[in-house]
Amino acid sequence: MAIEKSSDYGVMQKLVDDLFASEEFVRRLDAVLMAEAYDLPADLLEVVQLLPPGTCNRQRLCDQINSSIAGHGWGFVYGTVE
Repeated sequence: MAIEKSSDYGVMQKLVDDLFASEEFVRRLDAVLMAEAYDLPADLLEVVQLLPPGTCNRQRLCDQINSSIAGHGWGFVYGTVE
């Protein structure tokens, strides 16, 4: 059984790019609100909601998101972020 990429593949990268388009640091709340505005699928919304509270830079946010994606085994399905 082959695993296929989701039609939402890469949407998390767009989310990260948009979050940091004009900011060096973002709050978890900003990420959650933007994810909800993007109408992300439940799987990806859960990934964003699992972010720790507080403020973080791009690298920390990417590490957290990638860790959750990898932990669920969704790297090929949804892609990772940088």
